[in-house]
Amino acid sequence: MAVKPVVLALSRSGEGVAHRVAAAIGASVHGREGRVEKADAFFPNALDHARDLFAAGVPIVGVCASGILIRAVSPLLADKRSEPPVLSVADDGSVVVPLLGGHRGANRLAKEIAAALGAKAAVTTAGDVALGVALDEPPEGWVLGTPELAKGAMADLLSGKSAHICGDEAAKADWLDDLPTERSWRDEVIIEATMEPARDGVVTFHPQRATLGVGCARNCPPEELAGLVARMMDEAALAPGAIHSINTIDLKADEPAILELARSIGAPLRLFSAAELDGLTARVENPSDVVFAEVGTHSVAEAGAISQSKKSVLWYQKEKTANATCAIGVAPEPLTGLLGRGRGRLALVGIGPGQAAWRTPEASKLVAEADELVGYGLYIDLLGSLAAGKERHDFPLGGEEARCRFALERAAEGRNVAIICSGDAGIYAMGALVFELMDRGPDEMGVSDAARRVDVISAPGVSALQGAAARAGAPLGHDFCAISLSDLLTPREDILRRVRAAAEGDFVIAFYNPVSKRRRDLLALARDILLEHRPKDCPVLLASSLGRPEEDLRYRALSDLQVDEVDMLTVVLVGSSNSRLAALGEGPRMYTPRGYARRIDGDLSDAG
Repeated sequence: MAVKPVVLALSRSGEGVAHRVAAAIGASVHGREGRVEKADAFFPNALDHARDLFAAGVPIVGVCASGILIRAVSPLLADKRSEPPVLSVADDGSVVVPLLGGHRGANRLAKEIAAALGAKAAVTTAGDVALGVALDEPPEGWVLGTPELAKGAMADLLSGKSAHICGDEAAKADWLDDLPTERSWRDEVIIEATMEPARDGVVTFHPQRATLGVGCARNCPPEELAGLVARMMDEAALAPGAIHSINTIDLKADEPAILELARSIGAPLRLFSAAELDGLTARVENPSDVVFAEVGTHSVAEAGAISQSKKSVLWYQKEKTANATCAIGVAPEPLTGLLGRGRGRLALVGIGPGQAAWRTPEASKLVAEADELVGYGLYIDLLGSLAAGKERHDFPLGGEEARCRFALERAAEGRNVAIICSGDAGIYAMGALVFELMDRGPDEMGVSDAARRVDVISAPGVSALQGAAARAGAPLGHDFCAISLSDLLTPREDILRRVRAAAEGDFVIAFYNPVSKRRRDLLALARDILLEHRPKDCPVLLASSLGRPEEDLRYRALSDLQVDEVDMLTVVLVGSSNSRLAALGEGPRMYTPRGYARRIDGDLSDAG
């Protein structure tokens, strides 16, 4: 999913240029606190903020010195094939420099910005400079079918070889017209434009003019649909790269066979309502009253095949197997947009305690990709500038079921939604509730059928017990468990039963939700149960507001643990009978031995 660029304004002198750039490319402006007057979001530290955006996969245009951006992102450089574009723009708007991702959009973006500013795009990529074309970055509507040959071909052209452009789609590939074709005294680089599969050793570009329309019975074997599609593609001599999209009825948004087909071909899946497909009935060849009675449209495969353009026609009519159907449509020109809607996605994002340093790159990426953010307002606020410009739906504490239901139904409409949780979304957070709502039957206050078909993914986050353990030392070095002391959803007798079991098992215990304004006794009861099995001086860590400026760590002996010094923002970490609190280095360190001292011999392969 495409992520919009962010324009960084670091000073008053470049603020005006930043807003001009943002207007030209449809981006938001993030400004340095205290130095910029107007921005969509503000940040305190330029290096940290640029680094966070880069880790999240956000394209960056900095109105600043190139060196600032280089220093910011250099520790994260690893794979140029996945890194987002990074560009710098002079404060006066005179020069635009693509620093990273030249062939992943930076060069194109630099030229677009330069045109808007009347500036110079300082593109240094050899192919763009000498040939005016980057073979590995074809224009929208075209796909490079032989990426492994592009680098060598560019080197050959730069060394003086001539380009021989051929293929049945060559007339449509006018963007290749600037390549040198008159150097007949050297060997030629053959470049073919075709919808057919690539020939060995030939640099091949495919115009995306073909569209697949598919349908299938529920739980159709994936290999059955894939086999049908492969047979029809062979009949049409159609390369996967020439396929613009796979199109079907929205009832099949979660159909495994169709999802697997889209993944294997690498084409986007687009969904249409029954009414939208039925509106195309006049253009199909094989309308069916049986299909209409079943799903509300006279055609799924053939209508889907021509759904992406009013000018598309059926190339191959519907073919079918016992459980699957497929048709192929073709447009007169390469298709550059997408009609219909994508499969909605709900991302369960745990942001850790809130600070960017403890937020995983995957979590940041999912936030950057999301169209909408749903969550407790404080948690969304903790995202800072990463949430800027996104539609947000703030919910108060409590009403978690309503929050999750809302997010699922928004995703059911084709949106990309992220539920923002502190810690890890799957640990005492929204993850389990989302899946529970999807799993409920129609009479159990669940969600709509469309919401059950959305794509739900989860990004791990740094949980409170992990953060507390890291600050303390290594208290989770041996077996441990987590117990919530909230009795809102769990009966008190079950909570105390679990505490007794953990006490008898001598687990290190992380207590979540230790107290509330009305519930003050369960922590004391848990302490007294533990004292029946552990020494009075068993170490206890009280960790509050972990990872935030107001973070506070306190150590207590188990017998001295007092309820009044604990609140809902505190994780209570109780050691086992073997846990130790030692004066090491600059302060006390809590750890739980793994029992190495008692091992005389034997296999140490599990020592980690």
